[in-house]
Amino acid sequence: MSPTHGYAERRVPAGADPVATVAVLAATATGPHVGYERHGTASWAEGEHISVTVTEGGAALRPGGGKPERWVSGRPMEALDRALSLIDVNGWAAYGWAGFELAHALSGPPHGAADAEGLPELMRLMVPAREIRLDGETALLRSLDPADLDELELRLAAARVRADSWAPTPDPAVAADVDDHGGEAYRTAVARAVADIRSGLLEKVILSRPVPVTRPLDLPATYLVGRRANTPARSFVLRLGGWEVAGFSPEIVAEVTADGVVRTQPLAGTRARHGLADADLALRDELTRDPKEVYEHAVSVRLAADELAGVCAPGTVCVREFMNVKERGSVQHLGSELTGRLAEGRRPWEAFAALFPAVTASGIPKSAAYGLIRDAEPEPRGLYSGAVLAADRDGSIDAALVLRSVYRRDGRTWLRAGAGVVAQSDPEREMEETREKLRGVSRHLVSADGSRKSVASAATRVRGRA
Repeated sequence: MSPTHGYAERRVPAGADPVATVAVLAATATGPHVGYERHGTASWAEGEHISVTVTEGGAALRPGGGKPERWVSGRPMEALDRALSLIDVNGWAAYGWAGFELAHALSGPPHGAADAEGLPELMRLMVPAREIRLDGETALLRSLDPADLDELELRLAAARVRADSWAPTPDPAVAADVDDHGGEAYRTAVARAVADIRSGLLEKVILSRPVPVTRPLDLPATYLVGRRANTPARSFVLRLGGWEVAGFSPEIVAEVTADGVVRTQPLAGTRARHGLADADLALRDELTRDPKEVYEHAVSVRLAADELAGVCAPGTVCVREFMNVKERGSVQHLGSELTGRLAEGRRPWEAFAALFPAVTASGIPKSAAYGLIRDAEPEPRGLYSGAVLAADRDGSIDAALVLRSVYRRDGRTWLRAGAGVVAQSDPEREMEETREKLRGVSRHLVSADGSRKSVASAATRVRGRA
């Protein structure tokens, strides 16, 4: 479809801290929004001009995020690709999420649904009514309604002022029971998975456990505090499609450039980080020498290379980095990076489908791991080990793996973490690994006291319509 309209744009000064600015904007937002940080820049998207939702039977276009106006049937990523091509906005960008359970639809037979009714939503992308791109010294304001640019500039200026001084602090009273909650069931599940692996049913599976947060939480403040204490590959804070999530992603699932270069970044193999140089160095050395951790990482890289080879031109798949140590907040991982170039006729969403969900959060082979995860874990994963992503009309996609996050939905708030299980795994060590990862979030939880009110009053006198 040929675009019929586009964004009015204005470039204005930006603050020194784009993450803090996004956190303040999230604290004052009243509607759907996504804040997404990547490559030292941050984007703020608000208001659903149009959303595309994906189910196992296809994709639906939803003006204003409401009822479906148009249904595109077919396999999920093919339907999504066609639905996005129908968006009549020049220069659109889309932001949103993909839940882990999308994996079942990608690997299963076509559903053949006639419409979206009654099918669970597996993925949601929104084309925003308004957008701010913070890229260093300046910010690019974008709005489908030119009359909104003045208000957007005022809100950004107020958010910059507040961001310079906002310093929320974690509250010990909001602590989650990361040490013991669900521990017995988790260790039992790991032991059973080890038995399945040793019997040849699969090579590896990631098993996780959720941990409830029982006190009210300030999600944007938690995002800011946690981001300042973490060193993620990507970070995000969102409210969209019934989900509220803030997270510090350790790795990307897939990055696809407009000219067809595909990149993925598997991280597998973990030890704690305590902030003590000698102790952390000793743990780093232990990590790189541990046969279990090295094996877990190597088989993950092997599968990622195979997945890239399925959509990339022959001879273009390359391991750019292999088994370097990446520091991610409270833990350190073995990390690799692989790239390839899309083969002729292949589409960017095919690359996303090939790599989703990340091998480092699912298992090998993936199909066998899905069944074990479904049987062993206490509830569906939802956004945990799914993706938060940004996509552009030019075909580029940037998808962050959803780990090290706090989740809120249907009145519940929780954390979740997992560990990679292979034949050499010890249930108690895998339990400890989940603790190490959970602490990367649990130590930074901010209570929902008066902090949000103070941010709202100081950030802006103009109530945003986000």
